[in-house]
Amino acid sequence: MRPLYGVEEIRAAEAATGVSEAVLIDRASTAVARRAAAMTGGVYGRQVLVCAGPGNNGADALWAGAKLAARGAAVDWAFALGDDRCGEHSGEALRRLRRSPRARPFARYDLVIDGILGSGARLWDTAPDWALRMRELATCPVLAVDVPSGVDADTGHAAPGAVRADVTVTFAPRIGLYVGAGAAHAGLVEVADIGLRPRVPSGLLAQAFHARLALRPPFGDTDKYRRGVVGIVAGSERYPGAAMLACRGALRAGCGYVRLLAPRSVADAVRAAFPEVVAADRTTDLPHADAWVVGPGLGDEPELVAAVLATGKPTVVDADAIGVGTVHENVVLTPHTGEFARLTGVSREDAERDRAGVARKAAADLGCTVLLKGTTTVVASRQGDVYVNPTGTPFLATAGTGDVLSGVVGALLPRNDVAENAAVGGAWLHGLAGRLAAGDPAVAITAMDVAERIPEAARIALAAC
Repeated sequence: MRPLYGVEEIRAAEAATGVSEAVLIDRASTAVARRAAAMTGGVYGRQVLVCAGPGNNGADALWAGAKLAARGAAVDWAFALGDDRCGEHSGEALRRLRRSPRARPFARYDLVIDGILGSGARLWDTAPDWALRMRELATCPVLAVDVPSGVDADTGHAAPGAVRADVTVTFAPRIGLYVGAGAAHAGLVEVADIGLRPRVPSGLLAQAFHARLALRPPFGDTDKYRRGVVGIVAGSERYPGAAMLACRGALRAGCGYVRLLAPRSVADAVRAAFPEVVAADRTTDLPHADAWVVGPGLGDEPELVAAVLATGKPTVVDADAIGVGTVHENVVLTPHTGEFARLTGVSREDAERDRAGVARKAAADLGCTVLLKGTTTVVASRQGDVYVNPTGTPFLATAGTGDVLSGVVGALLPRNDVAENAAVGGAWLHGLAGRLAAGDPAVAITAMDVAERIPEAARIALAAC
């Protein structure tokens, strides 16, 4: 398990270390200097700009600069909020920097170290103009100390002009570095151990373990029925492809049997494409299924949605079915941000500002699992647990990928006693399949490309555990 923590919990952990702030700053700055040397491919002769602020992050950055200067780097420094905002632990670092060779101000740098504001700072309205200037001056990599300045470490919200780092060296895994805009601004996150031992997590990072747990590979004495019969109610004359993509996602995630209920023309098209699918005309007289997927491309079919929910079976409720009927504890809702706003009344802006927080509240209020889709997908259980999925890619932002995800989660539901396990594992597999389909360097992909890479993602998850 990889727990993710909030600001207050990490502050409590800092206080509980039993060592002074000066010792923690020494440990932190050593980690930052080590990562800076790795990013520049050495130290001697490298030109580094340290952007410091008034708190301990500024001290971390200045001390890292001093340690680099002691090894032959030319270090320039600047105070984004004015020289009078220098922190109490920064004085000695500045004296050492002033005795060392200094880079020519505003020259071309090899690295910028961002230590303007820390994880708990709320002063960003005074700094974004300076941060923009910093980006204009530095066309080189940016290394953020603990959290990129302007990013809320609790929510991942990024203020206008927030620093966009290539690497962030943090000293405890902060939830805001893995969710929302914070994940994009943080770049590669490296957790350096300086002795902090926070206890109460704000969330968990989804990992290969969760995918393996959800997959539950079959033993030799199984059959197609014991591997799970998934009923899919999807597709319409307007959106026939949604049914096809949901079915393919379920098949590639390893369910034993897919039953599709769709309009005749859609059913015919799916049968032609995937002969494994048993497709029939849509009716509220539902056949047996161990789990259901309802909603992708469905259109306005409230009676059908109600009939599926009335079975009480584990059910993925997606797209047009979201907000229709009464959900139960075995339901996984899979809204994107717009659908989430319509379901809960939370504005899109507020949902993006605190994805983990709004998903947690919605899951508790509705009494089911909520999978909030987005650049960073978040899964919240009705008990209050929150999982942040790190495997996605912006290239998943294309039509139909959500339909594939619904099928994947639907296929995993019969194998898991807890709906959230299927949701977390499905999100991890789907995100990794997107990355595999996009490749490196990443290129445009289609939803079907993602579906076809689900088995490869599953193999990676199984091999990693």
